[in-house]
Amino acid sequence: MHDISYHIPKILISALRGGSGKTILSIGIIAALAKRGKTVAPFKKGPDYIDAGWLSLAAGRPCFNLDMFMAEANAVCRSFLKHASIPNIDLAVIEGNRGLYDGPEADVSTSSAALAKLLHAPVIFCLDCAKATRTLAAAVLGCLHFDPDVNIKGVILNQVAGLRHENLVRSSIENHCGIPVIGAIPRLDTQFFPERHMGLVPTPEHFWATDAIRSAAGMVEKHVDMEALMAIAQSASRMPV
Repeated sequence: MHDISYHIPKILISALRGGSGKTILSIGIIAALAKRGKTVAPFKKGPDYIDAGWLSLAAGRPCFNLDMFMAEANAVCRSFLKHASIPNIDLAVIEGNRGLYDGPEADVSTSSAALAKLLHAPVIFCLDCAKATRTLAAAVLGCLHFDPDVNIKGVILNQVAGLRHENLVRSSIENHCGIPVIGAIPRLDTQFFPERHMGLVPTPEHFWATDAIRSAAGMVEKHVDMEALMAIAQSASRMPV
């Protein structure tokens, strides 16, 4: 009997905490890839349906939830393989939830980190840089060492105040953590994605949803190294079945 494994290019977008901008970043990445002619399989970690609606609209195809709290690991793997290994899919983009190691249990068995390990998905960190510089490198370094089996492969800076701020954070992370910064998104004056107490407003209630997604795609195209991102996705190890 032969072992079966799949090579599925994929990334998981995570952060230090909720509210860091990973949903809008994930939407922008998916929409930017779609503009380049890539077919993206979108996924959302957890039971969230609002973010999933936005990811689905950006990708032009259904977004599926991967919930390790309500489903066992085998079921999560089966769902991911079913929807990400279709022949015309170029890569999968998974949006995590909360912070990378957050979850209801102390053993982080249902965290975004656990999902990344289960799916052999490289992690890209969305790092909110508001009012901080070198301390951000310490936080990333802590995440790298907290569980070395989590494959953190790149960082995208968010809420950058200017070029000096970007250069200081970028050099601190790359020198101390040894992973590349593949993008730096400035603090934006215009809010394209209205929010309320549960997060983003659902797409059916947002009359300019398509325009908002187009703006997010433009933001990512301008400020994120898409070739580096694709290379990280391609570097994902084969997923054993």
